[in-house]
Amino acid sequence: MTDAAPAAAPAPAREAAPGRALPRWVWTVPPVVVLGVLFLYPLALVVRESLAPGAYGDVLGSPAFRDALVTTVWLAPAATAGCLVLGFVLALIIAFVPFPGGKAVAKFIDVFLSFPSFLITLALLFIYGTVGMANGVWTGLTGAAGGPFHFLTTPWGVLLAEITYFTPFVMRPLLAAFAQLDTGQLEAASSLGARPARIVRQVILPEALPALAAGGSLVLVLCLNEFGIVLFTGAKGVTTLPMLVYSKAILESDYPAACVVAVVNIALSVGLYALYRGVSRRAGAHR
Repeated sequence: MTDAAPAAAPAPAREAAPGRALPRWVWTVPPVVVLGVLFLYPLALVVRESLAPGAYGDVLGSPAFRDALVTTVWLAPAATAGCLVLGFVLALIIAFVPFPGGKAVAKFIDVFLSFPSFLITLALLFIYGTVGMANGVWTGLTGAAGGPFHFLTTPWGVLLAEITYFTPFVMRPLLAAFAQLDTGQLEAASSLGARPARIVRQVILPEALPALAAGGSLVLVLCLNEFGIVLFTGAKGVTTLPMLVYSKAILESDYPAACVVAVVNIALSVGLYALYRGVSRRAGAHR
């Protein structure tokens, strides 16, 4: 009796052929299309409108443009400097000086960042406006017909409003940097007899420089393009580049001139951003 033939070994299961992977560049198409439709195409329209014959010569040679450019160039850095100084001091107090409600104040900074700029300006108008609280108290105490506080309609009022509104944009990265600071360095410096001013200058400030640079660059660009604060203060003698765009486009219906000013404003913003990136890259390479 012959043995039964051995059972045939089962055929190996065929592996499913993997799907053909899409090229990497395919995944970049949707964001590029969205960016092009929402940003690049309108920007191209603005640039094309600004190329009307004689538009750049008429606008760049006008006294209104030169005044707006000078006002913007000094107002934005001045507000940024004020925000850096005030934000650094307030962040130091919140982070290193124990006081009741310190955590609530730190959380309020996050809420403050969501406020619109005109809301802060209206609050300052209620306090220092022509019929505001400060002038009302002055009138009640002295019996005078009007109070002495009329600076909100001047460049100094715009500067105060911008510093008030944009200071938390400096404080937020500073508080994050202070939270990561090694407290052992502060204790060691204090045990060696260093005074608070020296600790701030030699220990805290070097660690805070990246956060100061990030917050200051953000505030500088925001101040450069701020429109609501200048509009709501009613400072008629203060015309910045965004206000000039508004007046040319809405009040005068001169769209080529408005586009020329807008292109100049965009060039300043992009130039400042490129400068910040270059400086931060070099600073990172030297560290």
